[in-house]
Amino acid sequence: MVRIAPSLLAADFSRLAEEMEDVRLAGADWLHYDVMDGCFVPNISMGIPVLESIRKATGMFLDAHLMITEPVRYAQAFCRAGADLVNIHVEADRPEEIERALRLIKDEGKRCGITLKPATSWEAARPYLDLVDLILVMTVEPGFGGQHFMAEQMDKLRALRHALDESGRSILLEVDGGVDPETAPVCIENGADVLVAGSAVFHAPDRREAIRRLRGN
Repeated sequence: MVRIAPSLLAADFSRLAEEMEDVRLAGADWLHYDVMDGCFVPNISMGIPVLESIRKATGMFLDAHLMITEPVRYAQAFCRAGADLVNIHVEADRPEEIERALRLIKDEGKRCGITLKPATSWEAARPYLDLVDLILVMTVEPGFGGQHFMAEQMDKLRALRHALDESGRSILLEVDGGVDPETAPVCIENGADVLVAGSAVFHAPDRREAIRRLRGN
């Protein structure tokens, strides 16, 4: 069954602990934690201290998506702050440094992932398939809000699904960007295992129903 990971950027930060508990009770599987540094992407979001506080407030699986340059500098810190999975962009550094960051995450006993921007070929994931537990396909440009779902990214998702099925590797495929009850079925049909949804969950009048619809039940 597909996992639903509400993005905390869309939550009400004045009552964040309540928001996390509410989506847990509504049926969410993971929480998605977006980190933006103002350099790799043009916005700035949450960092390590907020993640530490979140970890104290919830037992849910925390999926940290690092949209930062040179993620090797902070990969271990996010693991130690409470992330269960730390996900870094293949575009954020040289390949050898991306591999080093992934190994540091593994050394901390956590799961690791890589993210592909819309313009990045699915084949950029190939060098890391022996290391990663998850591949995230962005269906909007990271760091910008209010964008429309890029349906053309389904070709990339489908290619990855085929490559992973052929290899026999047990790697989850995640989709983030413009995921809502209309686009979620397309993602699932093309091989997604995890759906990140922000406003589609946190801004929904009935969060349980929103998650049910995203999951396709």
